[in-house]
Amino acid sequence: MIYFTGDTHFGHANIIMHCNRPFLSIQEMDQAIINKWRERVTNNDTVYILGDMFFVGRVDYSDYLKMLPGKKHLIIGNHDKDWMKKLDITQYFKSVVHYAEISDGSHKITLCHYPMMTWNSAPKGSYLIYGHIHNNMNDTYWKLLKTMPNALNAGVDINNFYPVTFKELGKRSIAPAVVTKAGGRNRTPDLLITNIARTKNTLIFSPLRSI
Repeated sequence: MIYFTGDTHFGHANIIMHCNRPFLSIQEMDQAIINKWRERVTNNDTVYILGDMFFVGRVDYSDYLKMLPGKKHLIIGNHDKDWMKKLDITQYFKSVVHYAEISDGSHKITLCHYPMMTWNSAPKGSYLIYGHIHNNMNDTYWKLLKTMPNALNAGVDINNFYPVTFKELGKRSIAPAVVTKAGGRNRTPDLLITNIARTKNTLIFSPLRSI
């Protein structure tokens, strides 16, 4: 199975407020996203991460990556360049690139952290999968993207914090995630991560490999 996700922002406290995420702390948010990833993804699955995976300096990147199964491919986002310098990324990712063109066997897909107006073979029915914009429905580009059915948002904020399949992306790419209120605030009750640390290693890019 192939999954897509993005903008997890592990270790980023302010993203809870900025995106109105239903969590009370970094630990609760991170553990909920990890739990949902592990609920769906096995080591035999492929996961394309559309950028902004971590916020630099707040968590132990290696520990988190070891908890996330699947053959991981990272499409670099604007928040990724610093944390990637802290570990050997070739140990955890099959590829790390800014842009990729792939096929899932049925669809031609362009992968980029940023949404684009057009992409390779767009007039012929190819797809763009992107991140970056989270659930910013008040921005002017949101209405424009609603008119582009082949541009799909993989960000966790509109996909209920799960990695999702291509078919699921088509259903959710512009709709915000539905969350449940508990105790007067949107909240997801999950186990807490307590190991918050830093790592120091070397950045090495690995080439994109075919799926």
